[in-house]
Amino acid sequence: MTRESSGIHRPPKSRKAITIDGLTEAADLIDGVRRRDLDSGDRVIVSTKNSVYALTARADGSFEVRGGWFEREGEGPSRVEIRGCTAGGHAIFTDHIAAAGLFMEFADGLRTTRIRSVRRIPAAKKKI
Repeated sequence: MTRESSGIHRPPKSRKAITIDGLTEAADLIDGVRRRDLDSGDRVIVSTKNSVYALTARADGSFEVRGGWFEREGEGPSRVEIRGCTAGGHAIFTDHIAAAGLFMEFADGLRTTRIRSVRRIPAAKKKI
């Protein structure tokens, strides 16, 4: 006994591959806060779908973070490292601290909900 085809076939799902060059070009177009734009003491306010985070840049490249998941877990101000931002997949834009439409990822793997807005507040410059 042979099985007859039902005549119904699902088309194969097309997966759109993005090249490394394509990701590099996309990173250049993303508007947000980049590591190279920050000085020690600068603050970055990141509003996500579910939370608000206040980040303060430190001289060693890490950040002091308040709000969001850290506050809900009772951790208060915490020193963290930020890997960068993702678009929801595994590719990470390491130069970006935060950008609207992306997800911020911390060094421990914690990822925020989608970022709605980002604001950089420069550190107050001391007058000499």
